[in-house]
Amino acid sequence: MKAVFLSGSIVGSKTKTAISYAMNKLKQAYPEIETVLLDLAEYNVQFSDGRNYLDYSGDTKYVTETLMSADAIIIGTPIFQASIPGTLKNVFDLLPVNAFRDKVVSMIITAGSAKHYLIPEQQLKPVLAYMKAQIIQTYVFIEEVDFHLKEIVNDDVLFRIDRLIEDTVVLTETYRKIREAQEAKYDF
Repeated sequence: MKAVFLSGSIVGSKTKTAISYAMNKLKQAYPEIETVLLDLAEYNVQFSDGRNYLDYSGDTKYVTETLMSADAIIIGTPIFQASIPGTLKNVFDLLPVNAFRDKVVSMIITAGSAKHYLIPEQQLKPVLAYMKAQIIQTYVFIEEVDFHLKEIVNDDVLFRIDRLIEDTVVLTETYRKIREAQEAKYDF
């Protein structure tokens, strides 16, 4: 199993802090799972121009191919101006329509205000569903007050991230077993 952690912004530290914590928790609880961190701040990703993702090169190709090879994707994103960042939307635009078929996708959302709680419901989940993701319905929403000196200081948030990781792994394994059982029905 391969889990990719996507930090979907090129600015700020809260999203990367949260996604890094989640990745470390997964590594501790499930050391057999391969993990990859894609922090968009560390890559030079081109704007989507409609080409197939395999036709890109450099960082763009690496980011898209890494996402396409994942079994589970944990997306970390801030909310800017009551929306997901353009950098994250660009990554979705680079991928094919069925990019997340047979992949479990969960979300960790950081925001400066509780007023942005429904942005993932209204903007992120519809895109993920359109791309055929199996979405973990409960996501972790973290406000600015939950951070101090680049650390999460709210124990409830840490507990919810731990649970999100567990749910992501369990659902990914469950779907894998279902697909294997379906494929075993065929003789070829």
